[in-house]
Amino acid sequence: MPLHLVKLCVGCESIKELRGWVAERMATARKKGLPLHHIHVTRMTPKRGDEIVAGGSLYWVIRGEIAAREKIIAIEPFRDKDGFGRCRLVMQPKVIAVSPRPMRPFQGWRYFTPDSAPPDLGKAAASVAAMPEPLRRELRDLGLL
Repeated sequence: MPLHLVKLCVGCESIKELRGWVAERMATARKKGLPLHHIHVTRMTPKRGDEIVAGGSLYWVIRGEIAAREKIIAIEPFRDKDGFGRCRLVMQPKVIAVSPRPMRPFQGWRYFTPDSAPPDLGKAAASVAAMPEPLRRELRDLGLL
């Protein structure tokens, strides 16, 4: 059973904005002739990397709720130019909206078990997936979603 990671998407206000960032990075990678993977660099390397790469995703917390995910395809530890250990989380460049769930702020990333992971929004309800994100947030805050 795959293991997931959950991480704050700092500076991002919506799933649409996250998708825009990923699209920008893919356009840059395409121009440079690099593989079309979304890469996020973290300071620490997950110790349970094999479980994550076996089908896990990075779940993004946006504005206080778990809102989207990207499938992790590789974890690459490396040393930066100053000799500090870092880690590349290599993901498929497809941002998938998930059923929103509140999550308090935290530092770094956390492991996330499959039974804790929210379902993809398209699978949860097609009508909810079609709603604009601000409306989904407001309905969730009112306890209606």
